[in-house]
Amino acid sequence: MPNYEYRCIDCNHKFEIFLSYQEYGSTSVCCPACGKSHLKRIIKPVRVARFDGGRLESMADPSQLAGLDDDPQTLGKMMRQMSKELGEDMGAEFDEVVDRLEKGHSPEEIERDIPDLGADGSDTGSDLDL
Repeated sequence: MPNYEYRCIDCNHKFEIFLSYQEYGSTSVCCPACGKSHLKRIIKPVRVARFDGGRLESMADPSQLAGLDDDPQTLGKMMRQMSKELGEDMGAEFDEVVDRLEKGHSPEEIERDIPDLGADGSDTGSDLDL
């Protein structure tokens, strides 16, 4: 049976009640604290989870990938969005590269300024080819 959440308009008490689909809308619901039926139904936001492949697949839209080679800021923005979608900390090196890209630094400049990029042996999960 579904769980429905209400808030009493008169006493502000919040409560949940279990009602079958048949009962909902046809059964009178009263506040357990004050007994009145002046209630407001609380509708909680719905969260839809997609598997990682689906989230990343939606980012692989060719219109979003256009110009990545010529625009470091767009590349940095996309990399940051991918990191957020994955929900993983990609490490300080990744953050530094993305910050620099978003500031307009070219991948060549970043590679020149950070010659040991990726040399610590840690696998951040990204194969950033600078």
